[in-house]
Amino acid sequence: MSQKINKIVLAYSGGLDTSVILRWLQETYQCEVITFTADIGQGEELAPARAKAEMFGVKQIYIDDLREEFVRDFVFPMFRANALYEGVYLLGTSIARPLIAKRQIEIANEVGADAVAHGATGKGNDQVRFELSYYALKPEIKVVAPWRTWDLNSRTKLLEYAEQHQIPIARDKRGDAPYSTDANLLHISYEGKALEDPWVEADEDMYTRSVDPRKAPDEPEYVEIEFEKGDPIAVNGVALSPATLLATLNELGGKHGVGRLDLVENRFVGMKSRGIYETPGGTVLLTARRGIESITLDRGAAHLKDDIMPRYAELIYFGFWYSPEREMLQALIDKSQEFVSGTVRVKLFKGAVSVVGRKSPRSLYRQDYVTFEADQVYNQQDAEGFIKLNALRLRLAALGRK
Repeated sequence: MSQKINKIVLAYSGGLDTSVILRWLQETYQCEVITFTADIGQGEELAPARAKAEMFGVKQIYIDDLREEFVRDFVFPMFRANALYEGVYLLGTSIARPLIAKRQIEIANEVGADAVAHGATGKGNDQVRFELSYYALKPEIKVVAPWRTWDLNSRTKLLEYAEQHQIPIARDKRGDAPYSTDANLLHISYEGKALEDPWVEADEDMYTRSVDPRKAPDEPEYVEIEFEKGDPIAVNGVALSPATLLATLNELGGKHGVGRLDLVENRFVGMKSRGIYETPGGTVLLTARRGIESITLDRGAAHLKDDIMPRYAELIYFGFWYSPEREMLQALIDKSQEFVSGTVRVKLFKGAVSVVGRKSPRSLYRQDYVTFEADQVYNQQDAEGFIKLNALRLRLAALGRK
């Protein structure tokens, strides 16, 4: 231990790892530890986390329901960009970390803590996401990352430490779990162990948020999603809060086997990692958003958004949510959404989601221009000069090669 610490706020799930970390922090730093558990829709009972923290003598225990803030202030802004990391990943884990870090720092300020701690390992992305957020929000904060400093570097040692310190161990934790998971209202991910061989297909019984597409209903289901300024506000005509809306789309998408992804991705720390993701509601939402933008965004604006999206997605994946460049891009993206309002109808069927209808009071789609029937608004002869002007540089290049 190289630094003197007086009080620590720990991001605490109540699971084996963070329970061991809690006891280790108390023992190593001989200081007060405050626990913070975020409810971001992971679907787990949070009362046991409080009970465990009390068992360790924790005096200040924070368990905060952040579901609405998570979807409203983090998921929806990210979706306005149609963000996909490496073209496919909907960033379910990445977008949760800046919110957890933000609340951790707020608690540190409330209780006068001089340090924060997390349970992310030294090989993954989350350590970077948490700590970049901490430092962006409170530059002088001290950060404790036990996985980078302690000698409990194996599951066996972790279990031995837990038994020595009378930390309750779930029965299934005594053996090797087939994979590790991370869940929130946007997604659930599965990594490690049985999934580390990228050639081996994941077992069907692993999935928890979506049915096997082969066993999904034999009839398609149609869903209407209403948007206002780029954000969804209603499903099938019923106005819903952000968190409730996403939960509703999760249920609808999961029922039809929508939103599964098997991905080998490039971590920020440099290695490749294989993960399985279930994002049913997010997959439905992304498809619907592209549908409403197709009739409300000008071509130049739409193409510019697509150009900057990979950079924006990478910033979130790497942990730079609070960076000035992400905020600059967000301002541009939000500007583009001023007239992205209307309704999209999607069809859910056997693992697929497709747009089958879209309408908007701000639609740029003009049937009187695009019709194949006779019209009074478009002179087809104008195309000749347009084509010749665009072909001029190509003709000059061809002449120069002769």
